[in-house]
Amino acid sequence: MKKKNKPLLWIASLLLLLVVAAAIYTYSMIMTPFSLSETTYIYIDSRKNYEEVVTQLRERAALPSEKIFRLLADRMNYPNKIKTGRYAISDGMTMPDVIRLLRSGNQTPTDITFNNMRTAENLAGRMSQQLMVDSLTLLNALKEPATAQKYGFKEETFLSMFIPNTYEVYWDTSIDNLMNRMKKEYDTFWNEGRKAKAEKIGLTPLEVSILASIVEEEATYADEYPVVAGLYLNRLNKGMRLEADPTVKFAVGDVTLRRILYRHLEVESPYNTYKQSGLPPGPIRIPSIRAIDGTLSPQKHNYLFMCAKDDLSGRHNFAVTHAEHARNARAYQQALNKRGIY
Repeated sequence: MKKKNKPLLWIASLLLLLVVAAAIYTYSMIMTPFSLSETTYIYIDSRKNYEEVVTQLRERAALPSEKIFRLLADRMNYPNKIKTGRYAISDGMTMPDVIRLLRSGNQTPTDITFNNMRTAENLAGRMSQQLMVDSLTLLNALKEPATAQKYGFKEETFLSMFIPNTYEVYWDTSIDNLMNRMKKEYDTFWNEGRKAKAEKIGLTPLEVSILASIVEEEATYADEYPVVAGLYLNRLNKGMRLEADPTVKFAVGDVTLRRILYRHLEVESPYNTYKQSGLPPGPIRIPSIRAIDGTLSPQKHNYLFMCAKDDLSGRHNFAVTHAEHARNARAYQQALNKRGIY
């Protein structure tokens, strides 16, 4: 009997060794850390697609073992507990660490930045590139009068609420949360110091944003912002129309115009400051902080007219009298003609 049992014992021992070896291998794979030279990020959108999560881990984070990850994820019930967000996977984390992180929803905030935005379409597009939010859904919210009214703005002035800067938010933040955050940042930006400066020049914060948007479109170089702001304020204080070319470009819907023609000046629009007195009803772009601060600290001078220099450098000649301005304008027109710009 003993001799007959020996083969069975050998087989049993071999099976046991195989089971132990498999267990050791599986455990070692489970505990094998991710080997990353830098932190990588996994993005999970509203579809909560498990296969996409695995693909990202495989392609971005060099998943140690996809097979064992799937087995472990099933045991930890992760496929049924997927949460949206942006998750940081760092060197040294193990697969259980990653699954616990993803399952917890403990995501890492991201920095969003927007500047040089002219329209709501620009802003919605830029935001959607950096967040989970859909650009069309955000655009509809930006253009919805009720949304603007909720935050104390009109549809024409709503873009003033968005102060160009860098903000830390969660990647899957909702549109409501995003709007609330932007309003909070707007209120923080317009502190007592800036409000006092606005009052000193006779404008409300909204009016400052509107004027700053024109100043920024007019001046290529930031060192001209205070000069241009001072000029427009001089015109406003004298009851003169602004006659700002950027507002005409906005009115006709073509910001690329190099040359403003008489037919452009005749366009009927509340934004055409050649025909309408005072400030337009809203900003013609989202002004930068530097443009707003330049407008709040205008240079004191007697200039009433400005014209681009004939060297086409983007800088301006400023004038006190119309006769001086006419000479500057003539030189600029000749420069355009010489270069065939129409």
